[in-house]
Amino acid sequence: MSETDQDTVSFGYENVSPEEKTRRVGQVFSSVARKYDIMNDAMSFGMHRGWKDRFVKRVKPQSGENILDMAGGTGDIAFRMADRGANVTVADINQEMLDVGAERAMERDEAEGAGSLVFSQQNAEEVTFASNTFDAYTIVFGIRNVTHKEKALKEALRVLRPGGRFYCMEFSVTDWSGFREIYDFYSMNIMPRMGQVIAGDIESYRYLAESIRKFPRAAEFEAMISNAGFVNTKAEVILGGAVAIHSGWKV
Repeated sequence: MSETDQDTVSFGYENVSPEEKTRRVGQVFSSVARKYDIMNDAMSFGMHRGWKDRFVKRVKPQSGENILDMAGGTGDIAFRMADRGANVTVADINQEMLDVGAERAMERDEAEGAGSLVFSQQNAEEVTFASNTFDAYTIVFGIRNVTHKEKALKEALRVLRPGGRFYCMEFSVTDWSGFREIYDFYSMNIMPRMGQVIAGDIESYRYLAESIRKFPRAAEFEAMISNAGFVNTKAEVILGGAVAIHSGWKV
């Protein structure tokens, strides 16, 4: 059964209606927006910066390209791609996240020859841009929060030009024995407490930890990307699958 056929979807370990998940995910990111980047540093011990650099190297943004960075509110990925000359549309369903990104964009020192940045409130399942618009579509640590992932993948395919590339980086569960147990304990016990101390919000970070456990493993999600119509799909796993970089092309 596809996600769109289901009466309920997962919100962490709870099963809720699709409408309720969309509403509650919105509340989570409204709550964490101002502390989002600080928490990323704290929760990953700064490793997320290296993962994001690695991700952008895989995307290979080119000067003058038009790239849609979905769920990219605070701009971390978009700034890296714009500094390489790409014209990036930063899209997010959450306006508070976009506001943080727009403020950071105004404060940052642009690289010479940097491309443009545009911020746009968008639902990944119903993108308002025309078909065959973008050279690349990126989504980093965002698709696990989308209510209907299959619809988001179909929309990604639609807005890409023929020959366009799809890149996604997402958390999941690690298959490394020993590390898996440490990772599980950390994500379910330490991470929510860090959210309480740093962001004053334990429940949002408990949800984020649960959402990682519920997200498909790399091989399963790669199959979803292929089923959406992408070709030459690939999953590059990091830390035994705790993080994976997915890619695919539109023909």
